[in-house]
Amino acid sequence: MRNLHPSPFDLFDRLEQQLQTAERVPAAEIHETDGAYAIALELPGVDRSSIDVKATDRSLMITAERRLQRSVSGAGAAEVNGAASKTDNEEGSRSAPLLSEFRYGTWSRSFRFPGGIQRDALEAHYRDGLLTVTAPKAQSLTTVSVKLAD
Repeated sequence: MRNLHPSPFDLFDRLEQQLQTAERVPAAEIHETDGAYAIALELPGVDRSSIDVKATDRSLMITAERRLQRSVSGAGAAEVNGAASKTDNEEGSRSAPLLSEFRYGTWSRSFRFPGGIQRDALEAHYRDGLLTVTAPKAQSLTTVSVKLAD
C-alpha cells in the first residue's frame, strides 16, 4: 500500500536529485547608464571560441560551452617525481577523477531590455572568466503619422 505522507527523508532525497540534475546558469550582473546597458557574465573555464553573443532589437542572448579537459589529472606526475614514464602519464590523463564538482555543457542566458539596443554597435570582451557586453541604447525613436481615410 502506498503511503500518502512521504517521510522528511524522501523530501531530502528528491531535493538532492533536483540539485544534481539542475542546469546551472552563469551568474550575471546588469548595469544601466544613460547611453548603454552593460552586462557581465561569469564564465570560468570557458574557451573564448565557444562563446556566442546574439542580439535582436530589445534582447541579448549569450550561449557558451564548457568542455571537458582530459589533460588536467595526469599533467604534473612526470614533473613532480621525474620517474613517471610516458605510458604512466598517458594513463593518468585518461582516468576518471576521484571527485568532480565541475559542470560541463552548454549554457544560455537571455536578457530583455526595456528599450531598444543598437545591435551593430555591441562590444564584447572576455578576460579572466568574465564576459562583459556593452549594448548601446538605440537613440532614434521613430514616429509615424497616419492619415485618416475618408
